[in-house]
Amino acid sequence: MTVVEDRPAPPAGAPRRRPNPVLALLRNSWRQLTSMRTALILLFLLAVAAVPGSVLPQRGVNPENVNKYFVEHPDLAPKLDRIGAFEVFGSVWFSAIYLLLFTSLIGCIVPRLRDHVRALRAKPPAAPKRLDRLPQHAVLAGVVPTGPEAVEAIAAELRRRRWRVQVRGVEVSAEKGYLKETGNLLFHTSLIAVLLGVALGSWYGWHGNKLLVAGADNAFCNTRQQYAEAKLGPRVDSADLPPFCLTLKKFDATFLESTQPESYRATVDVEEAGRAARTASFSVNDPLRLGGANVYLLGHGYAPILRYTDRYGKTQTSNFPFLTTGDATLTSEGVAAFPDVNVDPATGKRDADLQVAFEGLYLPTAPQQPPFTRSEFPTERNPAVVLVAYRGNLGMDAGIPGSVYQLDQRQVSSGKLKQIGDRKLAVGEKWTLDDGSVLEFVGTQPYITISVRYDPGSALLLVSSTTLLVGLMGALFGKRRRVWFRLTPAGAGASGGAADPAADPAGGSPTAGSSLVEAGGLPRTDYPGFADEFAQLLAAIRGEETTRGPAGTREGAQ
Repeated sequence: MTVVEDRPAPPAGAPRRRPNPVLALLRNSWRQLTSMRTALILLFLLAVAAVPGSVLPQRGVNPENVNKYFVEHPDLAPKLDRIGAFEVFGSVWFSAIYLLLFTSLIGCIVPRLRDHVRALRAKPPAAPKRLDRLPQHAVLAGVVPTGPEAVEAIAAELRRRRWRVQVRGVEVSAEKGYLKETGNLLFHTSLIAVLLGVALGSWYGWHGNKLLVAGADNAFCNTRQQYAEAKLGPRVDSADLPPFCLTLKKFDATFLESTQPESYRATVDVEEAGRAARTASFSVNDPLRLGGANVYLLGHGYAPILRYTDRYGKTQTSNFPFLTTGDATLTSEGVAAFPDVNVDPATGKRDADLQVAFEGLYLPTAPQQPPFTRSEFPTERNPAVVLVAYRGNLGMDAGIPGSVYQLDQRQVSSGKLKQIGDRKLAVGEKWTLDDGSVLEFVGTQPYITISVRYDPGSALLLVSSTTLLVGLMGALFGKRRRVWFRLTPAGAGASGGAADPAADPAGGSPTAGSSLVEAGGLPRTDYPGFADEFAQLLAAIRGEETTRGPAGTREGAQ
């Protein structure tokens, strides 16, 4: 007898209690945010939002290109700058998408992980009453002996094939394919770890680029001021950079006769805090590891050494790195500027209109005959410089930032800097200019371009990327399926019907002391090969050799 509890009815005319609209809005918003559809949309938006960061120059990577973009697009650049187009990965809108995706994935995965653990701990479900209604069905007659031994034999065969098995009397339930959901969860969890690794690298990482010329006078120490360009994460201060100094001793490069590079190796003297000075070498794919940071070799070139003697007899000697033009023979171009020459010894004053600079090409292997526009080989077999001399105001005293590898063309176009001649010089040759000053090509020194990086999320990125691929393979190739076996005495009908010997794919018939084994299978996901697997499983249950026979069919059909 059921007892019904009497509850007092609400008083007549009492207002109905309505849910809090704010809580309802928050609950619905959370459900929408943590849905898989929203996660996919946010992932797509993140990919789209990253496009401007790869199309437009970024201040953290190449500020010079950003300034150049402002010069070339004076109307568009300020508008793009207002929306953070030149700092995409640090902008508010990109960070918002990033954090929403992070939250959405966590909200999606946690409930699914809980349900998956519960499913792994649960027993395979009991067999349905009508196995003949399943996609795969067969009745085996006169094959397996009756009794508990038959049930245990079927269960043992299933376990040998790595099925999860549950025996319930005369029924055997088995399921397989949890790798699919496991891989799915591993993939999405690894995706969260990838995002976390990127975030750690962005917040606590730093990097800087430096051109390092050989020689003790060109030593580089790991301070922000000595980098040509540097980017520190928002959680990193200049004082957090590990203290070390590098001095390039030599650089070895070998090339095939086809000018293809064969090997690069730089040798440096290293000084670290708390450690003795040492010599180390590194190459393109073998970075130098110092204080948690990695020093990568990006490129190399040559720095011509030029000695200039001005009209008053004062000599200055310096090396000037020439940047490669991008060809395979290391043809390089650059500028050698002498802004502090021609100081009148009588007055001690420098005439700003008598500054001197030389612009031109460096050819590691100059051709024997003109034109001298391209080197014939990347190593120094016949080094030469082809220079154009300029005299006038270089524009360096105006305080306007400029490149040390190019002349200020505004000074040239305005006539403040005038061309006074050009010439090709081999090593040791001198060039006497119109005012009696002399330029000598002394030789060259090699230089390398290095990138010093520290990324605390790199290890996490490596591990999570590997597990992401493993999870993706499991999600793609894992197939969830279930099978059931039910024993009935010989002569009794399977699934409520009369025994039908024709239903046995083996063609057997009930005999004394035997039983009918009714089998059914159900794929939980799209699995075209399940029919063949089911047929092979039946052959193994019958004790036959595994063959590629006809797929298991519904009762009465082949």
